[in-house]
Amino acid sequence: MRHAGRVAILASLSITLGAASVGCAEGKAESIPELPQEFCWSAFDHDDVQSVLPAGERLKQDTDEFHFTDRNRSASCLIYIDGNNAFDAHARFEDNEELIEWSSFDKLEPDSIKIGKKGIVWNTGAITYFPCKPTVNSEPPAAKYLELTIYASGARVQNQRKTLPGLLEQFTAFAQKELKCA
Repeated sequence: MRHAGRVAILASLSITLGAASVGCAEGKAESIPELPQEFCWSAFDHDDVQSVLPAGERLKQDTDEFHFTDRNRSASCLIYIDGNNAFDAHARFEDNEELIEWSSFDKLEPDSIKIGKKGIVWNTGAITYFPCKPTVNSEPPAAKYLELTIYASGARVQNQRKTLPGLLEQFTAFAQKELKCA
């Protein structure tokens, strides 16, 4: 009998502690780490990107220099929250338009968007490309097309089809100005 009493007391205590800890967790609002004022080459509006980030505690940025050569034809900016991808922006030069192939995105049921020569958007990403032969004094001299991609992972709103085209437009304007596309 004493054993049954102890089990009942332990069960009651366990339920009480569990309920108390759930109450504490519910009282704590999820926060989103603040982006630094300068991030991702300053290509994007701070508030626009901040709005697509997921909740978490720690933000880390990993950004390549936005400079291209014949050997280095791509640049990336990765924003991590608590070690997980939160926002990615990629730029990549291609010599040949036929090398730009997006059939892998078909399963995501993308919508066409009028950005660049061709663009598409899906729930968590957007991509475009456009002719961009860098001016005479810049590199890579053989490149003819620049492909830009954005991914928003783990965002509070899972469908970013309305937000991502605006970010892709910002990225496109930045790249064209920065690279002085001819």
